[in-house]
Amino acid sequence: MGRRSQQIKIENLCRYLVYILGHRPDEFGLVPDREGFVPFKVLLQAIHEEPDWSYVRRSNINEVLLGKERRLFESDDKKIRALERKWQMETDIPLQFPPRILFTAVRRRAHPVVMEKGLAPAGRKHVILSSDKDMAFRIGKRRDQQPVMLEVKAAMANEQGMLFYRFGDLYLSFDIPARFISGPPVSKEFTERRRAREEKKGKIKPKQSDLTPGSFPLHISAFLESQKRDNQKGAARKKRKGWKEQARKIRRGKKG
Repeated sequence: MGRRSQQIKIENLCRYLVYILGHRPDEFGLVPDREGFVPFKVLLQAIHEEPDWSYVRRSNINEVLLGKERRLFESDDKKIRALERKWQMETDIPLQFPPRILFTAVRRRAHPVVMEKGLAPAGRKHVILSSDKDMAFRIGKRRDQQPVMLEVKAAMANEQGMLFYRFGDLYLSFDIPARFISGPPVSKEFTERRRAREEKKGKIKPKQSDLTPGSFPLHISAFLESQKRDNQKGAARKKRKGWKEQARKIRRGKKG
């Protein structure tokens, strides 16, 4: 590749990064932090999902950051942001009327837990939702190649106090209880494995003492056995004492 062609490629990537980070991160299923930063790893995942951009590597982004347009960005070892941003993160203003149904795709391992305990941010500040199934699947696929698609009854949840926020074409929330989530049933195999683990855990769980501080355990069986032995010893002593007394009487009789 000629030097001129390489320069054009860098300039095109620069413009693309400006659009992603500075204009429409939501269009790529990205939610920057409050300071506008996106992790390089997640950014590259989003870029690779786009046609004709699968060639981009961290080294290509570094070329942009070392070039004449480096003033457009700020970065450190793990994340990057556009210095001029056209979007706003309005998580202080909840939606009054979120869509009736929103979608999210979770890892297969997380699916049973979500169906039982609900959705919670995993390493993020928000649960990311979408009104578009394809976008939800795209986001979920970054963590699992075959994520499980779930529906969130957002309108119903909102009526019962759950808060939802808009970020472009995406929706954000915090914890979402399981009663507002529907999806494929948890496999019978998983349920049985989990029950077996819980039963095993219950068998080896040490029994907690019911004693209060300053008290001591009373072992009834040991106490009764000790009493029995003491009684037997007492009876034996009485028997021996009676024999000696009888012998003395006999000796006294002979002397008389």
